[in-house]
Amino acid sequence: MKKRGARRLLGGVSESLGFDAERLFGPKPQVEVLETEKCRIYLINGSPILAASGDMVFPTLFFKEQLSRLPRVIVDMGAVPYICRGADVMAPGIVEIDGDFGEGDLVIVLDERNRRPIAVAQSLLGSEGARMAKKGRVLKNLHYVGDEIWGLMKDMASS
Repeated sequence: MKKRGARRLLGGVSESLGFDAERLFGPKPQVEVLETEKCRIYLINGSPILAASGDMVFPTLFFKEQLSRLPRVIVDMGAVPYICRGADVMAPGIVEIDGDFGEGDLVIVLDERNRRPIAVAQSLLGSEGARMAKKGRVLKNLHYVGDEIWGLMKDMASS
């Protein structure tokens, strides 16, 4: 990706997600774009830090600095295999919501037992609505353990 395009991308994402790209990645980060069938993956200094699906740009599960700033939704262990196959997060699987968010905001999904990130999702309801929901979809799954972004990282680590 050309320097101007990389600066524009990181500037826009930094503003929308609330982080300082230059502090995290240095003054001249190397940005590469991988196009897949489902999304674009942005490698920043060799790591898959951001992904985009349509106009939505979101942090990957490898962007630990940003994930720690997102609201958290903890799901029961019965929901984990479904979420890790791409299913959206349903109200009955949610055991705890930590933080406040609005409709359309990004959240991190953690498993109940280990409290490890298993997905990045977009809220379909605000946090109050999500806390009160008894049925239906609450979060749209954008990226999860085992998807193509995850697989790419594992392939890169093994080569």
